[in-house]
Amino acid sequence: MNRMLFAAVALGGLLMSARAFGHDGPAATHAPGRADDPLPAELDRVLRDYERAWRAGDAAALASLFAEDGFVLQSNQPPVRGRAAIQAAYEEQGGAPLRLRALAYAVDDTTGYIIGAYGYGDAPGDMGKFTLTLRRAPGGQWLIFSDMDNMNALPKPPRKDAP
Repeated sequence: MNRMLFAAVALGGLLMSARAFGHDGPAATHAPGRADDPLPAELDRVLRDYERAWRAGDAAALASLFAEDGFVLQSNQPPVRGRAAIQAAYEEQGGAPLRLRALAYAVDDTTGYIIGAYGYGDAPGDMGKFTLTLRRAPGGQWLIFSDMDNMNALPKPPRKDAP
């Protein structure tokens, strides 16, 4: 391979990998992940609507927050896909005072994510964590494409040799 061809191929590969792995274009936004930095209103709405629907035990309202082909990915449960299946899965859940808080987020024009933690009521600390991937039509309302959550580990019992 001559040097010019090699340089062109190498430069092309470098540019493609930078775009695929390092894309941080002008439309992308990243939160610093601090609790005192609020989410943009359009993303905060997703979390507050989710909390309200969960607290009310309203499976239909929860499912309406998802894209038509969205997923729910809960610990120790098979994946659930599609609004109808999501509504059915949530029929037996909810009704508890859910609290959601964002740890980080990023969005561009049509995709985004929120990484967060959840708890219930006034219980101190977080019970678990979640990742919401988001999708929207250009300029449209954000919908949840996937909701993956899991609980934090239970406290470990004291070691036998501990004083």
